[in-house]
Amino acid sequence: MAQRHRPATRTDHHTFCTVEGWSQRRSATGRRGTHHVNFELALPDGRILYTRISHPVDRTDYGPGIWKHILRDQLDVTDSEFWACVLDKVLPDRGRIEVPTEAIPAGVVRVLVREAHIPEAEVRAMTKAEALKRLTDHYQREQ
Repeated sequence: MAQRHRPATRTDHHTFCTVEGWSQRRSATGRRGTHHVNFELALPDGRILYTRISHPVDRTDYGPGIWKHILRDQLDVTDSEFWACVLDKVLPDRGRIEVPTEAIPAGVVRVLVREAHIPEAEVRAMTKAEALKRLTDHYQREQ
C-alpha cells in the first residue's frame, strides 16, 4: 500500500529541486523572474526538465490536481520518489550513465577499427590494456 504524505508545499518543491541539483534559470536578459522561481535539470538521456515555483516560495499547499501535473510533467517522479528526496535526500533514479574508469580513448578505437580493420564489436569488448597492446602490435607490423 502506498504511503500517504501531507500535501506538498512550495517550500517542499524548492527543497526537491535544490537537493537533486536543479539549476535556477534566468531570463534572456540575465535576470531572475519576479513571479516564479524557474528551474531546469538536464537528464542523461538528453531531455531537459523544467519546473516553476510561484512566489513566494512558502508553505502554501498545492492542490491535488496541480500537484499530480507537477510530479508527472515537470519533475518526472513519483510521489514516493519526491518525498524520499525531500525528507531523506535520496536522489531519484534518472538512469545516470556510468563512465568506465578505464575507457579506451576514441583515437585508439578509430585506429583499431579503420586502420587495423578490427571489428568494432571486438574492440568494444577489449579492456583498455588489450586495446593499447593491439594498437602497438598494429604499428609494429606497419614498420
